[in-house]
Amino acid sequence: MTMNFDPFRELDRLAGSLLGTTGPRSMPMDLYRTGDHYVLDVDLPGIDPGSVDIDVDGSVLTIRAERTLGAPEGSQWLTRERQPGTYVRQLTLGDGLDAERITAGYDNGVLSVTIPVKESAKPRKIAVTTGAGREQLAVGSGE
Repeated sequence: MTMNFDPFRELDRLAGSLLGTTGPRSMPMDLYRTGDHYVLDVDLPGIDPGSVDIDVDGSVLTIRAERTLGAPEGSQWLTRERQPGTYVRQLTLGDGLDAERITAGYDNGVLSVTIPVKESAKPRKIAVTTGAGREQLAVGSGE
């Protein structure tokens, strides 16, 4: 019988809870394209929407959010898995995206960021024109 026992797991967990984690935390996200824009969905449960900050600097989109948790006066933590702190995610935007028209909304703990594709980067149909002389040469050259 094989057991998955890691003697250091509990020590790591204990050290993490005593010392806390340093630096900003990451946030899970999904990114997909639909039509002429991309949608970035970021899980931010328990985050006050007023603490969310989104900015674009050059080609870097930065999402920053702050989670604050408090216990009622006189209470003692028994388990604390939802850590307070700063959450940060950065993405590099490609040249074909319209950073000036990015929009965002927050609903049920999910931040949705919509990133439009620039008009110049959208797929387009190119019409083929023929001249009477070219058309005849093209037909005649295959014989």
